[in-house]
Amino acid sequence: MNTIHYLEEIIKELSYSVDLIVDEEAEKLVNEILTSKKVFVAGAGRSGFMAKSFAMRMMHMGIDSYVTGETVTPNFEKDDILIIGSGSGETKSLVSLAEKAKSIGGKVAAVTLSSESTIGKLADLTIKLPGSPKDQSEGDYKTIQPMGSLFEQTLLLFYDAIILRFMEKKGIDTTKMYGRHSNLE
Repeated sequence: MNTIHYLEEIIKELSYSVDLIVDEEAEKLVNEILTSKKVFVAGAGRSGFMAKSFAMRMMHMGIDSYVTGETVTPNFEKDDILIIGSGSGETKSLVSLAEKAKSIGGKVAAVTLSSESTIGKLADLTIKLPGSPKDQSEGDYKTIQPMGSLFEQTLLLFYDAIILRFMEKKGIDTTKMYGRHSNLE
């Protein structure tokens, strides 16, 4: 097989994944972002990179968005939401973040493979994404990709779709967003 064949297979897997996401869950997340004072995102490893890209796009739309753990991240308050992207929903550092956010009285949204995970159960809102766990001997969703790649790719595309829906609801276009793009590059 060649590289292009693998790319075609990845795209097929992503196309199949779209049909497994519940639109009502996604719409609830958009509405929670709209009503929150500040939006915090978290994820570990590659899921963390996807979260950072999501926070960046929200910033481009004028949303007060932050990545947990960064030195410039403000305090979390009761009118805020924490969005955690975690395939397993069991990453200990992310569980601790969810527990802390709940103890403060803010909202928690989990974007995960498992709504029955610790983070899924702690969350006020859970969006279940398809994919295979890193240990592919578990679960019934099969992928040609290694480890959590399908979840992580779907997570990035899901976050981008949330951005597009938010843009539609708020009447924001790319030109307006570009005005908030970093100019110290």
